[in-house]
Amino acid sequence: MKSTMLSGKTALVTGSTSGIGLGIARALAEQGANIVFNGFGDAQQIEQLHTGIGSEFGVRTAYHNADMSKPAEIAALMAFAAEQFGGVDVLVNNAGIQHVANIEDFPADKWDAIIAINLTSAFHTSRLALPGMKQNNWGRIINLASVHGLVGSKQKSAYVAAKHGLVGFTKVTALETAHTGITCNAICPGWVLTPLVQKQVDDRAAKDGIGNDAAKKALLSEKQPSGEFVTPEELGALAVFFCSPAGNQVRGVAWNMDGGWTAQ
Repeated sequence: MKSTMLSGKTALVTGSTSGIGLGIARALAEQGANIVFNGFGDAQQIEQLHTGIGSEFGVRTAYHNADMSKPAEIAALMAFAAEQFGGVDVLVNNAGIQHVANIEDFPADKWDAIIAINLTSAFHTSRLALPGMKQNNWGRIINLASVHGLVGSKQKSAYVAAKHGLVGFTKVTALETAHTGITCNAICPGWVLTPLVQKQVDDRAAKDGIGNDAAKKALLSEKQPSGEFVTPEELGALAVFFCSPAGNQVRGVAWNMDGGWTAQ
């Protein structure tokens, strides 16, 4: 039986054409939310993806291809959501990119791009979503940080800096909205088998001359005690919890779902 907890509300999920963002978008659609998709990929496949989810869950969907490193395109995305659905009730800041290198070898343009997409874009979407949420006295902002918003790892200076910044931004947003019906929280996943992580698995397999399954196990064994990947479906369920009445007083948390990574 289809849930109607978010019926009549609209969720915008950045970076939602694959991976974690897609898992969260599906979970919110299952609760009755209309969905604004965003991300890169083949136009025809994206059209089939979002209309298929709309049909499956009986909700309205739309897609905008804003580049989340560009403030003007973010503004166009938010204006599109307002035009199509009247505004954004649930904002999920998920878009992210990665680059791995030692600090002295880190390309400056890669640093700038990671900070722009993984951190600054959340500021621009939030500042544009908050007036409408305040007018309605209800809203949910969910920032996809990372376990790297809580701990560091070598060769990931820009990513770790951005994700730590996103956790801090989450806390400030939560404090500024504490007397309203708006909440802001961060989800901090460990290893999730997204295309981003699969690339790291592939690189490791090639570097060490091992199979893909062995590379996955090696990656997990270093950091994630459960030995299992977190799934987009599990992260989607957590996002739904944040949107539920049970999440009304969950404010400013950095909720790790990491198979025990940060418990060590």
